[in-house]
Amino acid sequence: MSKPEHRRERGSRERRRERAQKITRMVQPIHNIPIYELVQPEGIELIHQKSLDILQEVGIDFYLPEALDTLKASGVDVRGETAHFEADLILDYVSKAPSGFTQLARNPENNVTIGGNRMVFAPVYGPPFVYDIKRGRREATLEDFQNFVKLAYLSPYIHHSGGTIVEPTDAPDATRHLDMLFSHIKFSDKAFMGSVMSRANAQDSVKIAEILYGADEIRQNPALISLINVSSPRRYDDRMLEALTVYAKARQAVIITPFLMGGAMSPVSIAGTLILQNAEALAGIAYTQMVNPGTPVVYGSFMTNVDLKSGAPVFGSPESQMALLTSAQMARRYNLPFRSGGMFASSKVADAQAAYESVMTMLPTVQARVNFVLHAAGWLENGMTAGYEKFVMDCEVLGMYHTLLKGVDLSEDALAMDSLRSVPPGGHHLGTDHTMRNFETAFYRSDLFDYNDVDLWVAEGSQTAEQVASKKVKELLKNYEAPALEPAKEEELQAFITQRKTEL
Repeated sequence: MSKPEHRRERGSRERRRERAQKITRMVQPIHNIPIYELVQPEGIELIHQKSLDILQEVGIDFYLPEALDTLKASGVDVRGETAHFEADLILDYVSKAPSGFTQLARNPENNVTIGGNRMVFAPVYGPPFVYDIKRGRREATLEDFQNFVKLAYLSPYIHHSGGTIVEPTDAPDATRHLDMLFSHIKFSDKAFMGSVMSRANAQDSVKIAEILYGADEIRQNPALISLINVSSPRRYDDRMLEALTVYAKARQAVIITPFLMGGAMSPVSIAGTLILQNAEALAGIAYTQMVNPGTPVVYGSFMTNVDLKSGAPVFGSPESQMALLTSAQMARRYNLPFRSGGMFASSKVADAQAAYESVMTMLPTVQARVNFVLHAAGWLENGMTAGYEKFVMDCEVLGMYHTLLKGVDLSEDALAMDSLRSVPPGGHHLGTDHTMRNFETAFYRSDLFDYNDVDLWVAEGSQTAEQVASKKVKELLKNYEAPALEPAKEEELQAFITQRKTEL
């Protein structure tokens, strides 16, 4: 390698290292662009009315005696395990849920507003496998979990630490939720999610939040938000209901999300799927308010379709995006925060298919103003795998969406009249005062994607985006520094976790 080439490569490495070491403060975006509404108001009302018909005529099953008792005491017609809801009753309870709320973070600057014109981007949730280009696909470990918590912490475009980013299969089933919760607290100072796998897991999550923030404080503003999935079609299982009940009693936020795949758990038609989803979501939201009126709750949607030839789920399909856009309209119909979207991909690696599928899902997510976006980074293989390279590549796209969400700046400086007047016909704006004032912030520039000419790209090794992303992951983790955690709090948390591990 010649000396100029060596200096150029060394300079490039140093610039990447400097970027890896620089942590930009997280700023939650405000949705300043028009909201795209796919369905006319009369169509939304039609779905609403048909959902009420389902709730009253065929009902929703609740597989927990405690929940059935609460439903009966609240005036619901319960027949066996099936709850039949009168329209006025369910709408009265749904109206008790707040239109938005603030979730606490260990660093108050990282508190997030969920609802209104705010969007929250959170990592992938739940994969049992991880992938990187060096080691391939493998079972996720606690170290992988902690690595993804660190990557989420380091990104200014991820506003939330998430929950079960990956399932650490090397940690015991009974106690791994404690390891995951502590990892969120130790390696990040952003808001995080509670565990929902059992009543005990939810109770442990609440206790840990009380130790970290104080019992009274988390009743004023939730410190936890937790994902409650409906076992579609038309049933809430005992584990989800146990966790939901614990969180509602503690006034911690929950996301009620029907888990629907068109052609399997719901009809093949978008309209039929939306009717089922809405009925299931309203039933869970109403139950939450019956347990504790005013509990923060998010209307959730996780809907895609299956390939009717193979039976495999399909992500990034146009049908799922139409359902997403319409679901957002349904949530606004009830004045509730909305959860959906993400960088979904059926692809097994961070290739062109993954990129196309992810953007296909994420663009309508932004257009619909989804308030809480789970799976915003890292999703691969229909949610079975979390990709290291995919995670950081997704974060770059999220940065672009942050810029899009700002809308067009029409301030006095942005009008650039001084520059427009000073540049003659055939001139250029490269050296004007206006350009010099704004050149560092005028355009979004990715730290990962290549904008150089082909000669420089070849000189730096003709690397693909995935290869560059692999290097960035290494640099980020190598230069990571944990946010400070008050020693007394850490000691108290460790003591509680040790006690619970012994008990379990």
